[in-house]
Amino acid sequence: MTRIKICGITDETNALAAADAGADFIGLVFAHSKRQVIPARAREIADAVKKSSAATKVVGVFVNAPVFQINEIADFCALDVVQLSGNESWEDCRKIANPIIKAIRVGRQPLEDICAELSAASRLLARRRFITLLDSEVEGKYGGTGESFNWDLAKEVAKKYPVIIAGGLAPQNVAMLIKRVSPWGVDVSSGVESNGVKDASKIRAFIEAVRSTK
Repeated sequence: MTRIKICGITDETNALAAADAGADFIGLVFAHSKRQVIPARAREIADAVKKSSAATKVVGVFVNAPVFQINEIADFCALDVVQLSGNESWEDCRKIANPIIKAIRVGRQPLEDICAELSAASRLLARRRFITLLDSEVEGKYGGTGESFNWDLAKEVAKKYPVIIAGGLAPQNVAMLIKRVSPWGVDVSSGVESNGVKDASKIRAFIEAVRSTK
């Protein structure tokens, strides 16, 4: 089963819409972004999800924040998973208390370089649970770009490692991505928005598209 992460959630209404529709994860962004939430607000959203009957896990998304700060916020907000989407090292990942999603931005680097990096990470984090998120490399941005990258490259990486694919996904194309790449999971943010705001109907359509794909 392909896991689903709805990222950039900023309120309880859409968090619960995603959870009720069957999302495996919702993402709360703590980095500077139009989707940023402060810890106190994130705690309220996370609490609403955890009080629901859904099994949805809450992911905190950070970009180049100090490790001690990440761990403090994760504890305060009762996060289930921490996502590092900046230039953090794999050594930094070892210092995070929660399970990890580590983002790699894909540009022109060859497949061999990505696989070599993940091989080294697997050795370094042999005793840790981590998932890799592949996203588009866009200068000056750390996610939420709405731009896709080379799915053929993603397919080759997904044959060897569990990966989440992000970048340019929407209800209209996520089934095509899954059939082509067979990823561990998919991640969407701008693809389920209308006028820059999360749209519950698009969230449901995205999840339905994933769940109906064989």
